[in-house]
Amino acid sequence: MDNGKWILDPTHSELTFKVKHLMISNVKGEFKSFSAAIDQADFAKGKVSVSVETASVDTNNTDRDTHLKSGDFFDAENHPVMTFESSRFEKVSDDEFELTGALTIKGVSKDVKLAVEFGGTNKDPWGNEKAGFSFSGKINRKDWGLNWNAVLETGGVLVSDEVKIAGEVQFVKQA
Repeated sequence: MDNGKWILDPTHSELTFKVKHLMISNVKGEFKSFSAAIDQADFAKGKVSVSVETASVDTNNTDRDTHLKSGDFFDAENHPVMTFESSRFEKVSDDEFELTGALTIKGVSKDVKLAVEFGGTNKDPWGNEKAGFSFSGKINRKDWGLNWNAVLETGGVLVSDEVKIAGEVQFVKQA
């Protein structure tokens, strides 16, 4: 295989999250602006690098988004980018992998593991080679200092510590 790399096709990619609200239902959101690359043609040997603009958080509620961008959560003014740098990409079965790497939010780096499903490769009508992946994982937001919460009068909390993250991504092979 050649040394080509893959870069994210943002038009056909999404990065989403879900958080339990009032301990009864999930609120979901997404990051509208992010980039990613795999530094080699062979995914299994390549390093995955992701950069996410924290101010691009969108939960379909302006007040909540403003709160998420504040110092209570992402502190987008002082920490405009969160990153992920892979350290391991291990095959679990034919199309399933485990991706391990450092997630950095607000200057704090912690290792996370993501379940990755390889959707395959195909050429688009313009001759570009594309590769598709789905991924999912869970993190505890407090590990990165995203500590804000409110205690409910019935017990429990307004926002769960566990955050489910997921993505559907397409990459374009570079010459």
